[in-house]
Amino acid sequence: MQLDWQRRVSDYSSAAVNDESETPTSTEPAFDDTADAGGSTPPEAADAPVAEKDPLEEAKADVARLRDQLLRTAADFDNFRKRSRKETRDAEIQGREDMLRELLPVFDNLERAALHAEKATDVQGLADGVKMVLRIFFDTLTKMDVHRVESVGKGFDPAVHEAIQQMESTEYPPGTIAAEVQPGYRAGDRLLRPAMVVVARAPAAVAPEVAADDAAGDEPSE
Repeated sequence: MQLDWQRRVSDYSSAAVNDESETPTSTEPAFDDTADAGGSTPPEAADAPVAEKDPLEEAKADVARLRDQLLRTAADFDNFRKRSRKETRDAEIQGREDMLRELLPVFDNLERAALHAEKATDVQGLADGVKMVLRIFFDTLTKMDVHRVESVGKGFDPAVHEAIQQMESTEYPPGTIAAEVQPGYRAGDRLLRPAMVVVARAPAAVAPEVAADDAAGDEPSE
């Protein structure tokens, strides 16, 4: 009885061992189909450290770039200054040449008048010739935008007049220019020379005592 029971247990154990040996067990690792679906980066590449730029090298590069820009700007400004100076000098020379070109006919006529005056016997003709030259000179000044400052009969203006004297006048109101000593000229809006003038003032009042004495001296004596 006991031997039969032991035999059955032994047969059951042998059968169980045989079943386990016949069932194949896969030792290969599971393959994830989704691993390569998105082209994922290998772990080694993802964990690789990014090389940082050296702040000192960046600062040196910025300094070199700014220095180059500064040198270029300084060179451009120096060229501009030289070019502007040359253009200004050329404009001044051109202006003088234009002015002298306009005045040359006046000088020619003055020279002819001087030569004619040495042999002229007609004083009136000589005077008319000088007046003609003077008129040509004024016309030339007008073309050059040079005009004479108005003075006699006008109110005194310290911006264009220079008073050198005052005189009593009953012909001109006080503060009005009574005479012109030297004419003034302006070129456009710029004053070339102020006019030297004499300004009128009111006559001094006669004292009452002096007027009474004068009146008494005019009375006839009995």
